[in-house]
Amino acid sequence: QVQLVESGGGLVQAGGSLRLSCVASGLTFSNHGVGWFRQALGKERDFVAAISWSGENTYYADSVRARFTISRDNAKNTVWLQMNDLRPEDTAVYYCAAAQTGFVRRVYEYDYWGQGTQVTVSS
Repeated sequence: QVQLVESGGGLVQAGGSLRLSCVASGLTFSNHGVGWFRQALGKERDFVAAISWSGENTYYADSVRARFTISRDNAKNTVWLQMNDLRPEDTAVYYCAAAQTGFVRRVYEYDYWGQGTQVTVSS
């Protein structure tokens, strides 16, 4: 059974930082691209960042580029999302997802999803 478990969310003031973790099990992690998405209350789930299976390639939504960094360690079956200079508009539930097709950015291209972790940024 494939599981993706996110952690690291919480409440932070604007300008602060958080580091989200996503630990995978039940799949060959190194064969999957991984993405982070977020969903604010009442809104659609949006792409945040993606990383290729090797970690060599990364891609970010314009809204987070230069503030967020995605990374992975295949030996630990873990992907991280370092979030700096957080803003109130970053408030959302953050999900990690794994894609067999690799380095992709659309919700429907991902095969496995975690349960999400809440990030709240106060002004």
